[in-house]
Amino acid sequence: MLQRMVKVQVIGPIKDLDSIVDTLYQAGTIHLEDASRSHDQGGIILQKVVAKEADAIAASLSKIEGIALLLPKQPPDINRQKKIIQTLGKEGQESVLGRAQVVIDELEATTRNLITRKTDLEFTIANLSRYQTVIEKILPIEGQIPVLEGFEITIILIQGEFEGILEVIKEKLTLITKNQCELISAPIDEENIATVVVFNRKYSAEVHSLLYSQNVNELRLPPEYLNRPLNEILVLNEERRVAAMKEVQEIEKELMELSRSWQDEVAALARFLKDRHEEIKVFNKFGQTDYTFVMLGWIPKKFLASTKQALYELYGNSVVINELQATPEMMDEAPTFYDNPAILKPFEYLLSVISHPKYREIDPTPIFAVFFPLFFGLIVGDIAYGFIILGLALVLKKMFGERFDWIRPLMNLMIIASFPTIIFGFIFGEFFGDFGEHMGWLHPLEIMGVTWHRLDALIPMLVLSIAIGVFHIIFGLCLGIINQWTKMRCTKYVCECRKHICEKAGMIIVIFSILILLGATIQIVPEILMYPGLVMLTIALALIIYGGGVIASIEVISIISNVLSYARIMAIGTASVILALIANQVGGMMEVAVVGVIVAALIHLMNVLLKMFVASLHSFRLHIVEFAPKFSEGGGKVYSPFGKGGRG
Repeated sequence: MLQRMVKVQVIGPIKDLDSIVDTLYQAGTIHLEDASRSHDQGGIILQKVVAKEADAIAASLSKIEGIALLLPKQPPDINRQKKIIQTLGKEGQESVLGRAQVVIDELEATTRNLITRKTDLEFTIANLSRYQTVIEKILPIEGQIPVLEGFEITIILIQGEFEGILEVIKEKLTLITKNQCELISAPIDEENIATVVVFNRKYSAEVHSLLYSQNVNELRLPPEYLNRPLNEILVLNEERRVAAMKEVQEIEKELMELSRSWQDEVAALARFLKDRHEEIKVFNKFGQTDYTFVMLGWIPKKFLASTKQALYELYGNSVVINELQATPEMMDEAPTFYDNPAILKPFEYLLSVISHPKYREIDPTPIFAVFFPLFFGLIVGDIAYGFIILGLALVLKKMFGERFDWIRPLMNLMIIASFPTIIFGFIFGEFFGDFGEHMGWLHPLEIMGVTWHRLDALIPMLVLSIAIGVFHIIFGLCLGIINQWTKMRCTKYVCECRKHICEKAGMIIVIFSILILLGATIQIVPEILMYPGLVMLTIALALIIYGGGVIASIEVISIISNVLSYARIMAIGTASVILALIANQVGGMMEVAVVGVIVAALIHLMNVLLKMFVASLHSFRLHIVEFAPKFSEGGGKVYSPFGKGGRG
């Protein structure tokens, strides 16, 4: 439900600004507005508050967070971190920055050097392992490799499919080295070939340049490996690799020790500085004099008393929260805070993807919470499908709810929608389509003289869908009239609102008049009512033209189109039934019962997944395209309280 918002002015001593802002940040109730522009408040000129230490805090926070990323993760001591944060909260800004600098001086250079050294060693280990593999593979051809004074050896790796490039490389190397080179190849595995290139060292630059230009993978051996037997190189290579791995272990051990000693301090400082940085970022919204500061904002009425109490306990009467007398124009700009029960939160999330309602507009969330599951259930309408959707939603919520923020509200939406799906499945007599009926478990119910078998009752289903559309659209227009009536309290909108009310009332009368004329034409109602229907239509058009001009009369066609759009409830639901019947028939045609069950189950599962998406999409569309524009202008300001997570 919509929470009443109160415009407030907080006034306090400038010397306590940091701690007062921290208190309000922890309370997380005030939606701040800009009070920084120089303006007259009761004869006092306010100037913008400048946060002198903002840059220093940002710099320290960046370094502390960098250190936290470099330290190995250890199980945190939550209680110790809380105590550190409490201690920091009692210290001044300079003291906190000084403590952060001590940690930075102690850890920044040390951790960076250790990580850099570890990275270099890991790169070396990767290269040494690569050397090991290649040298072991070319060991059998060692006898073919000439050992000549003044000659250099390099190794190139080529994929087997590009083996032909070796001839091109050999020709070019022969020209560059004046025939003072040799290429010896051996397969490393099924995909790669290693080629040893021996050449006169005086052509080294030209040879390496050529190999680079040919886009081949060159494995250049370290200088200390040159002119040594391959067996000796293998031993030396393994010794270096083991030594590098041992050094990496020593570095990891040293980093682990640093983490054990400093992790909680670093984490607490990072959290505290991050909160303080968030606080300081809003300082430029505050106004100040030589001795006091002023902040403006909005607080939900339900949080006002607790916010006042929190400030009074810490600062007594030195900090004052004044409730300002807000004009209707000011209230029109108030942030919107709909604080609904938990069961309605998924529908709030659904509405968050569109424009937010303005303050004092009717909260559409409870309305969506009624009609969205209703439309979904009418479209899917199968007991088995309802239970499958319920199970899938519960599983997905449990598996991925913590990892993806959007999964939890959407799965909660599916959980809620699964119940009307089961109820309508019972009414329609559907359990995996007609499977339950064939088994004698259930049958479609007869209500108001109609047996609600969806394939046999297409016309009643169509009439029901259109009737729901008529009610939904008229309900939306009535809500629009209420919103405009509320808005008329703001004097600058009186004429505009009056016209909108007339236009929406005209639309309602148009719908009733068309229903009367249609009923009289097909003789559902007495023919004599056609004349009052025509009079109503004339009055309605006059109201519409007065409210929105001649162009608005075209909206009559649009309103009829909106109502007819609800026929999709019947159409998509029928398609779902047909696909379920196809699944049962195809499964029944299989000669092997197990195969038939598997085939039918797969088609049903596809139908369920398809309907979860299609039913959600079209239920949402009916609300957003046909219903919501009848009463909601959108463009509202969302209540976004200054604080750690906030209350909104």
